[in-house]
Amino acid sequence: MTRLMDIPHDHDQRFKELLREFFGDFLNLFFARFARRFDLSSVEWLDKELFDDPPDGAKHVVDLVAKVRATEPIEPTSADPTAWLALVHVEIESPDRTTLLKPRLPGYYFRLRARHGLPVLPIVLYLKVGLEGVGEDTVEERFWEHETLRFRYLYVGLPGLNAEDYVGGDNWLGVALSALMRMPPGRAAELGAEALRRIGGAPVTDKQRLYLGDCVEAYLNLPPEENARFRAILEANAEDKLMPRNKTSFDYGLEEGMEKGQLNSFRAMLSELLEAKFGPVPADLSAKYTAVSDIDALKRWVVAAGKADTLANFRAVTQL
Repeated sequence: MTRLMDIPHDHDQRFKELLREFFGDFLNLFFARFARRFDLSSVEWLDKELFDDPPDGAKHVVDLVAKVRATEPIEPTSADPTAWLALVHVEIESPDRTTLLKPRLPGYYFRLRARHGLPVLPIVLYLKVGLEGVGEDTVEERFWEHETLRFRYLYVGLPGLNAEDYVGGDNWLGVALSALMRMPPGRAAELGAEALRRIGGAPVTDKQRLYLGDCVEAYLNLPPEENARFRAILEANAEDKLMPRNKTSFDYGLEEGMEKGQLNSFRAMLSELLEAKFGPVPADLSAKYTAVSDIDALKRWVVAAGKADTLANFRAVTQL
């Protein structure tokens, strides 16, 4: 059975999709003091390509750039109405060190600031670097004893956080991200199974359940003996909607949809996945899959959408 984690895309791409879907939850979970000063009911995702000296300059691609409206002026002395607008720039870093990304952060900041003319809040999500869990870090440059630059950014170091503090929480993104956090010795199998159990019953959409469950399955890194125990727990608790050994969050979401006859949820999943990857869905394409009542076909098309590099490629494969 095909799973999202079997579709060839890198760690950063998986997290881009996850954070776009749960952006408000991400800010509220780790940076509540900023989140409560934004209107997160409407987020505009911006072009991630930055250019130096176009059209022939070097191209720089950042991970996620959200344009949000604040509930108070960010630059209090400004009379400009854009003082209530800001960019939140999130970089997702999978290497096990900070030295590869840090030198690039000031450049990203200044290019975004210059291109959009808006304040920028820079955040790094480290998947394999713990640091202090959640905090601020600094990039410094010096010319001998003279400090020429001090650049500060926010960060989340998932391995520096305690999984037990998040797996039982009411933030569903936090439950999923617990798979990348620090777990007490001998507790990883139980905590991973508990995360999947809670996601299985979470009040979220099928697509959101897919993303959350896939995060746990992909990143719960267990040694063989722990993995066997983890699978045994899933098997033993299958009747309580824990995902059984031969099933994934992808299968689970599909079966729930079939049981409830929720064809619309699968159509919506396909629409949202296509729009997240390729932009607005053409009306003729939307009309074609909206008219289909075959869940197996919709399932194949969701998988095809995950694999496709372009919308044209998706249409060629699915003949839609």
